[in-house]
Amino acid sequence: MESYRRVKLHLDSGDVVEGILLPSTAYSSPDVYVVKLRNGYNVGFARGKVRRMEDLGEVPSAGARPGESRDVDTGRPWVSIVATGGTILSRVEYTTGAVYPSTDPALLFEMVPEISEVASIRVETLMSKFSEDMTPSDWAAMAEKIAEHFRRGAVGVVVMHGTDTMHYSSAAMAFAFKELPGPVVFVGSQRSSDRPSSDAFQNILGAVIAAASAPFAESTLAMHGALGDGRIYVHRGTRVRKMHTSRRDTFQSVGTEPLAEVDVESRSLKVTAGSYKARGGLSYSAKFSDKAALVKFYPGMDPRIMDALVELGIRGLVIEGTGFGHVRDALLPSIKKAVDSGVVVAMASQTIYGRVDLYVYRRGRELLSLGVVPLDDMLPEVAYVKMSWALANFRREEVPAVLRTPLAGEITQRSDPTGFPGRL
Repeated sequence: MESYRRVKLHLDSGDVVEGILLPSTAYSSPDVYVVKLRNGYNVGFARGKVRRMEDLGEVPSAGARPGESRDVDTGRPWVSIVATGGTILSRVEYTTGAVYPSTDPALLFEMVPEISEVASIRVETLMSKFSEDMTPSDWAAMAEKIAEHFRRGAVGVVVMHGTDTMHYSSAAMAFAFKELPGPVVFVGSQRSSDRPSSDAFQNILGAVIAAASAPFAESTLAMHGALGDGRIYVHRGTRVRKMHTSRRDTFQSVGTEPLAEVDVESRSLKVTAGSYKARGGLSYSAKFSDKAALVKFYPGMDPRIMDALVELGIRGLVIEGTGFGHVRDALLPSIKKAVDSGVVVAMASQTIYGRVDLYVYRRGRELLSLGVVPLDDMLPEVAYVKMSWALANFRREEVPAVLRTPLAGEITQRSDPTGFPGRL
């Protein structure tokens, strides 16, 4: 079994740094020692400025070789890690400065050898995509692969994914799985794994802790809970949204509290949600339709946009309306035409917080009379995913009722005003 060495670097400056010495790769410089610190950061030191390296002994690793996917049995319960791509397994190509996704999941054991101290690890690459390239067919492939790993005995499955559309995929798995033997934990990073400020290490460790020990069995998303280190929040997959382009705590639960909080230093998990789905059997449907669309209304929006979508064969349309769920008067004939042609048209709000209510103003009542389906406080991205899933699994006449029925925590009973981030 391959091993790492714990070392102390005695620097010319007089400083002493202790950590795990990481092996050189095609992405690193031969003139630099890369050391993984206790807090999870990788730090590089020019070899010419290291006066002495003190060897503190061997640190066993998970033993995977580059290009291999290997089962690592530590005698602990099994956690499967499914790689789909994204920044979390990316490296910087230093000749250009661009970030590229890696196809080698064995890098995981180099990055976070501590995961094998939490669980037996099974790692596999499903695909290598940036998340903006994901499609409904990729969600179907994810669901099938997750189900396969649960059938093989995993107590939890971690899915490594790019952050830009990770909340779409976490919502997709929430609808795909009616019942789960354990949690599905999506995890990503805002900064590539070879950057000193990468959040990948603690996010992965936190996700594995959650997959191994959480009592709930839902599709979730685990990322930094603050700008600083040490705390990972586990969010419900249908109530989470990416709120910032670059902050490490970019994912926030909307209209609800996170399901749990992970302390990566003590490797402990605390459930913070009042209710959750318990572990059970395995029941799922991995079908998603590519005939759903999500459109954001804006002032002056041309009705022909709606007409074009119908002509393209869209069978389900989610509109992000203003406020309580409104669009301009000029769009009403096109919406009626879409509904009359068999398209399911549903309304979410672009305000993020609050609920769609089509009974307050005349425009809302007009939309109701056309057959538009109001979606309460469902997030627009989640509404699009649910539309895709519903179209693939139900008859057209059943879809409106399915959209309105809470299935995976995507609709809350009431909007809690204390959950609004601008509160005093």
